[in-house]
Amino acid sequence: MARVAVVTDSTSYLSKETIEKYGIYVVPLTVNFGLESYREGFDLSAEAFYEQLKAVKDLPTTSQPAIGEFVELYEKLAREYDAAIAIHLSSGISGTYNTSLTAANMVDGIEVAVIDSEISCYPLGFMAIEAAEMANAGKSLAEIKERIEWLVKNMRGYFIVDDLSHLHRGGRLNTAELIVGSMLKIKPIIHFNDKKLKPFEKIRTKKKALDRIFQLLDKDVKEASLIKCTIVQANVREEAEEIMEMIHKRYPNVEANISTLGPVIGTHVGEGMIGIGWYKKH
Repeated sequence: MARVAVVTDSTSYLSKETIEKYGIYVVPLTVNFGLESYREGFDLSAEAFYEQLKAVKDLPTTSQPAIGEFVELYEKLAREYDAAIAIHLSSGISGTYNTSLTAANMVDGIEVAVIDSEISCYPLGFMAIEAAEMANAGKSLAEIKERIEWLVKNMRGYFIVDDLSHLHRGGRLNTAELIVGSMLKIKPIIHFNDKKLKPFEKIRTKKKALDRIFQLLDKDVKEASLIKCTIVQANVREEAEEIMEMIHKRYPNVEANISTLGPVIGTHVGEGMIGIGWYKKH
């Protein structure tokens, strides 16, 4: 039976317990505050990141892993496994996928399938977990790859941005849009479309934006026997717990958890963002 390793990057925001439970290999991206660099998930917790974010005038920057990190990992895996599948955050917002692909082609002795998840955060984590479950059950690389490619096409994720000024500071919103949006209490819903984070709808008030996401979830819940769901939150845990309670009350066929948005994606969307990601399990 061929042994298949599962690789992802730190923007999957899997807990240490999950990583250890499934034996997933995680390559970290980096967040840079001035001259200080931190490997996401290793040197800087999400909580510490949001505290630091409040204290700085200039937004931090982010950077993808160096190609050498991937080469080193794939060479190590080649000694222990027959094949590997690597699933990464969307190539539309980071070069991580392309770097991983280049590194995989440089290493002999192991077949590595590199997948562009076309999304990020815990929806990417769901893909890594599914791949690991299949790998641990003895499925082949081809079978795992086919399943993950299906998930790429069928994963949903909608996120409500709380702080428009953060999008403005990051250059994703001009000053006029910032002023009008703030006056009207606009809470844009964003999603991954064509591999990039793009506006889905602009809605007044967070409650109405959340209601709109629930409408979208409703439709899929009616069509599936089981939905796997995550509430993605950027330092608003209590709010996420309220949403999870709503989901549990409304939907008996939804398995939900709460996930934390870490430093790299948090740099781009800011504290207070909340969203829901899901897919049909069967």
